[in-house]
Amino acid sequence: TQLLVSSTTNMLAPSAKLYNARARANVRAPSVRAARRHVAARAAVDTPSATSPATSSSSSPSSKRTVVITGASSGLGLNAANSLIKNGWHVVCAVRDFAKMEMKATQMNFPKDSFSVYHCDLASQKSVRAFAEALQVDGVNVDVLICNAALYLPSGRARWHPQFTADGFELSMASNHLGHFKLVHELFPLLKASAEAGRKPRCIILGSVTGNTNTVAGQVPPKANLGDLSGLAEGAPLADKSLFDGAKAYKDSKLCNMLTMRELENRYNDSGIIFSSLYPGCIAETGLFRNHTNVFRFLFPLLQKNLTKGYVSEEEAGERLATIAESEDTAESGQYWAWRGGGDDLVENYNTKDRGTPIKNQPSTDVQDDAKAKKLFEISMDLCNISEFGAPAPVAAAKSKVSTA
Repeated sequence: TQLLVSSTTNMLAPSAKLYNARARANVRAPSVRAARRHVAARAAVDTPSATSPATSSSSSPSSKRTVVITGASSGLGLNAANSLIKNGWHVVCAVRDFAKMEMKATQMNFPKDSFSVYHCDLASQKSVRAFAEALQVDGVNVDVLICNAALYLPSGRARWHPQFTADGFELSMASNHLGHFKLVHELFPLLKASAEAGRKPRCIILGSVTGNTNTVAGQVPPKANLGDLSGLAEGAPLADKSLFDGAKAYKDSKLCNMLTMRELENRYNDSGIIFSSLYPGCIAETGLFRNHTNVFRFLFPLLQKNLTKGYVSEEEAGERLATIAESEDTAESGQYWAWRGGGDDLVENYNTKDRGTPIKNQPSTDVQDDAKAKKLFEISMDLCNISEFGAPAPVAAAKSKVSTA
């Protein structure tokens, strides 16, 4: 089914050969420095300060457990926030758009003292650092970090022409992987403080069925492939130095997300932090697909609901993510979680009535490649200018409110 949809949308898209021929001339010639200079001026004007005060509560009550969710203003992140707030959590919403988050919180009837809103643009390393500094200055505890936000550019001009951030990174990799990598580094001391206080913190990085080549969806071209990672290290648009494809850039970044979780578990399994990844099911009607074709957005939910039975609503997916964040049944570190109903297995989607119990899923051999996970981690540290992971530069005037409650 997904192969059919992919083929349909690819036929409607402009010729890949034509665009990739242009990409050879237009993308590889400019240097990373040129990309930085080109975007820096816009970033300086368009990006609000991440140290702006929260629009709701400026710090989380120490009596509540606190979760940071990136991309909390829509889709999976918003619905996970809703589920966790109902269960008594304080949610720190790391978003780019204050007004949108406030509007969504009002629509979802979030109690005013149940959430805080901070600016965080994952495509900007400076913004991620400033967000982390703001949390520390405000004395915000972090018991769970959910790296959820993602950018997907599968159609139109953006599919064949890479965009670069002010830091010189391809936009999808910057937003989906490197921004979250930097964020985990910056908030690591707060997660460790939570562990020392006996609060059993968790770090959750969203995976994707499309980044796992041992699934039907993972076999839909273009497939995730990081090669030897030299492209990422050298500033090429794609990690394997292949011609740019926005759909592949997303899949590659999700493979990086899952490899990062694996390497975090390998390096810091004695930290007291629980590291997890998951595939919450096919959320076929979500803002992630806002950049896809109209044909895809119309057909894909119908096919998932009526043929593959893999369809999962945003609300159900949010509940699933919340389960990984708080359930004692999912407190085993290093796991990639999934569900039998509304998952990536066609037979189980039809035959399983249990849609609420998470299972330990088997990721692809690429995701289980520890050598590649280590190499990716080291390259990401270099790109993010990290000399010692989990030990960011101290923040002046930071205060701690960690409670053992």
